[in-house]
This record gives sequence, C-alpha cells and structure tokens, in this order.
Amino acid sequence: MTPAAGPDDWPALAYADWADTAATLHMWTQIVGKIRMRLTPPVNHWWHVPLYVSARGLTTSPMPDGGRTLEIAFDFIDHRLDVVCSDGARQAIQLRPVSVAVFYREVMAALATLGVTPRIWTTPCEVEAPVRFEDDLAHKSYDADAAHRFWRALAQADRVMKVFRGRFIGKASPVHFFWGSFDLAATRFSGRRAPLHPGSEMLPASVSREAYSHEVSSCGFWPGGPGIAASFYAYAYPEPAGFPAAPVQPGAARYDTGLGEFVLPYETVRTAADPDRVLLDFLQSTYDAAADLAVWPRAELERPQGDLR
Repeated sequence: MTPAAGPDDWPALAYADWADTAATLHMWTQIVGKIRMRLTPPVNHWWHVPLYVSARGLTTSPMPDGGRTLEIAFDFIDHRLDVVCSDGARQAIQLRPVSVAVFYREVMAALATLGVTPRIWTTPCEVEAPVRFEDDLAHKSYDADAAHRFWRALAQADRVMKVFRGRFIGKASPVHFFWGSFDLAATRFSGRRAPLHPGSEMLPASVSREAYSHEVSSCGFWPGGPGIAASFYAYAYPEPAGFPAAPVQPGAARYDTGLGEFVLPYETVRTAADPDRVLLDFLQSTYDAAADLAVWPRAELERPQGDLR
C-alpha cells in the first residue's frame, strides 16, 4: 500500500519569500500556455489552454504539429524548459534569472529550430498594466529553490484535488493549471445552463461566458499574490442564496466578500496533522453547500462514497 502523505510533504510557501520569482514564472507560463492555446484544437470552457502538473513540473501535454506531436514542459527539478517532439527532436532551455523578453525569444527560437512557428498574442492576460512579452525587461527573477517549492505545493494540491474529483461522476473538468490567473483549478457541473456571466476587468465577457456557460461548483489552489497568502478557494456560479453563510470545514475557512468565494489558508493545510483530510473536508463541505443550496441532482452526479481518500 502506498504510504499516506504527511505534513513534511507540503513545503512552506510564503509569497513574500518568492514574489519576484512568482511574477516572472507567471509570465513564463503565459508564454508556454499561449503556445498551447494556439496549437491545440478548442475544447469547451477553454480546457485546451491550461497546463498540467507533472512528476517534474508543469506540462502542456502533447500538442498536434502536423503528423507529429509536440510537448513543452517546465522541469522544476533540473530547472529546464524541455521542448520534445514525437519524432525524437528536442530542445532545452535552462531556467535561470533572465527577463521575460529573453525567455520569450529563446522559446520561440527553440520552436523554430524544430520547425514550429506559432503566432501568439504577446500581451499577458489577467494582469494589471500588462507589458508585451518581447518588451518585458522588468520580470527577470528565478530562485530555483522557490520554484521547486512552488511545484511541490502544486503537486500536493493536484494529488488531493484529484481524489476529490474522483468522487463525482457528472461532468467535471480535469485538475488543471490556468496560467492567466496562475492557479490550479477543478470544476464540477450540475448539467444546467447558467445565466450569462457579466465578465470582469480581468476576464472579458467573451471569455467568461464560455467558461461559465453552465452551473458550476469550482475549487482550486492559488499560490498567493502581493499582500495575499497562498490559499485554497471554492466558489459557485451562479452563487445560490445563503452560500456565504453556509457552514464549511475547517474552522479556519471563511467567505471572502471581496473575492466572492470561500478561502482556506495554505498554511492551515500545510501545518495540519493530516493535511489531506483538512483539504478534502474543505473541498467537500464547500461543494455540499453549493450543491444543496442550488438543489443539484446529487444522486445522479456523485459516486457512492466509502472511504474515498
């Protein structure tokens, strides 16, 4: 039997300790993510754009390139960006402190060497005051230890969120990393259409209406931002009446009115005696609240539960 994960498996991830590296990685993942979006056929809810947690970092998964396939992967153990093709061709870029502009040029040059020349929109998404990749000389930090901790935190969150996803037999997203919002997410669907989403300053209606075309209960992990600690989150769209006041677990979880979602500090999970159980309780209780208050047909959508840890 595989041994259970424990607190030592969850790394410390104080945002202030790696803020500059986080901001740079955000832009680097956007470059790779936009290449995936360009090369991969559209999938409902923009599921053709995220990256996926791998055993070494983050990957695009295989993308079509004519009769062959191409994959781009961040390796946060050996600190490389690997570009590999199904015909055996490959390129590698060392991850080190360079500007977004340099990284963008190196990635596009590596692709061109392999005969791949995707044209992408080079303006970053879902950030304030975006600077085109080719002009961004400000973001140029790469702390290898911090990047490794970030990936380890993602790997733990991904593992537990996949257990939670396995409890649902209705329509559900993969557990995937959205490079625009820089978070790991998983979404369950009731099967019913949702009201048209109004969009936001960071996410225009043309994007959000595809993402939220149907009623959802969504959860995820965000590694933090300026003045905001790394946290797990959960929300519903449309939000049912009474959702903000619903009792959820654990006690450290709270509803953030500014964000419109429940949040649970990563540090609460990381330092718990049983991090997996604490996180699963949060994911399950917030989903229970959303599904019950919105009267989802739960018997049709959920796998009968034993101890599905």
